[in-house]
Amino acid sequence: MSPIATSTSTAAPAPTPSAVAPDPTPAGLRLPYKIAVLVFLENAAGEHLLLLRAKAPNLGSWSPIGGKLEIATGESPYECAVRETAEETGFAIATADLHLFALVAEKAYEGETHWLMFLFRCKRPLPGLPADMAEGRFGFFSRAAIEGLKLPETDRAALWPIYDRHRNNFVALRADCAPGQPVKVVLEEITPSPGSTSAPPT
Repeated sequence: MSPIATSTSTAAPAPTPSAVAPDPTPAGLRLPYKIAVLVFLENAAGEHLLLLRAKAPNLGSWSPIGGKLEIATGESPYECAVRETAEETGFAIATADLHLFALVAEKAYEGETHWLMFLFRCKRPLPGLPADMAEGRFGFFSRAAIEGLKLPETDRAALWPIYDRHRNNFVALRADCAPGQPVKVVLEEITPSPGSTSAPPT
């Protein structure tokens, strides 16, 4: 019962279809929900490995490697990050080599899918540039050079700024990616590492 409702001794009538509250979710946002990881890798010089994607999503844009969890097998995000790193780069890592620095819920990405993204930073340097593959071709870039690349809008607005400021901490956020609208990012939690002075993004 609502806190502001008054109590009566008669039972309320069963709701008729016309009395049922409308679904507040716009029809265009009732989309599939997928779970995936992104893995931020660097070489010994501190340059970032990016993939120029040859397939959707993010066709023609540069982004970190990653992929979807194998949900049917109960794969964890860490297991997925280890597997995707090996499959896409040939670099064998362990879960201990990874730091989970962000959890991002992307709503209506490209108008097709909601995504729950786990963002990892690999603490071991990548020994060399991986070979091209069906998913696209690789390149190493300094952080400054990345700003001049074609990036997914969400990456530019949220992922890279979060990486810059919180890659040693943990942050949770959600991003409204509805087509035709500016990406709206809402910060939900920051967990700083001991002694950290990281401030929330502005």
